[in-house]
Amino acid sequence: MSFDDTTAAGAEGVRLQKVLANAGVASRRVCEQYIVEGRIRVNGEVVTELGRRIDPETDLVDVDGTAIQLDTTKRYIMLNKPTGVVSSMKDEQGRPDLRRFTKEWEERLYNVGRLDAETSGLLVLTNDGDLAHVLAHPSFGVTKVYIAKVTGRVTPQTIARLTKGVELEDGPIAADKARLLDTSGETSLVELTLHSGRNRIVRRMLAEVGHPVVELVRRQFGPLHLGTLPAGRARELTKVERGALLTVARQAAPTPPGDS
Repeated sequence: MSFDDTTAAGAEGVRLQKVLANAGVASRRVCEQYIVEGRIRVNGEVVTELGRRIDPETDLVDVDGTAIQLDTTKRYIMLNKPTGVVSSMKDEQGRPDLRRFTKEWEERLYNVGRLDAETSGLLVLTNDGDLAHVLAHPSFGVTKVYIAKVTGRVTPQTIARLTKGVELEDGPIAADKARLLDTSGETSLVELTLHSGRNRIVRRMLAEVGHPVVELVRRQFGPLHLGTLPAGRARELTKVERGALLTVARQAAPTPPGDS
């Protein structure tokens, strides 16, 4: 760090191009070019002057509309949770929990939302509390996509009913999207997209329309896709995935949760 940057860090902040380079966006020279081209925004405003200084701890920066992670202490992990594991970092009943999947990271991680023990698929682990709040709370509208294997032959009328809405004991619920992927023999594959965080909501919806779930997996969480990640494996999000996730979180909640 140069004398100017050291001085600035304690008083006025750090030069924007240095912060961007440290975040892995590109070399400092290329980042300067991005600034001049008007591709960088700080707190929602386009910045074109190379002398701009920011506070990496509080300022929000995006490049071409994609949020940039400036705090290198934050971790964002994708886990393909297997069945038989509860969504908890420490289960008081001694059941298999999530600790076994986080041993390689020193940070204390928490799961964003939950999957019931019988459900497998995409679970996000992080130490970013603000992001976790936005992603987990249904009021912010972050969607999740599930693939359910159910009993019986699902009809187009049943799919329409799921999107129109069904009445459950804790109130009505409608899928954001629903589609029939396959039906053969005595089972069908249904894809449901929801932003609700209600307990066991997919299983309860499908049971209500007469097709109990045999197997359930979450394939997508917001902009994240499970892809080919094997069951029981965890990995850090790529730079592109982190940017997409942070972008969704900032768009959903432009002000911190406590300030809204």
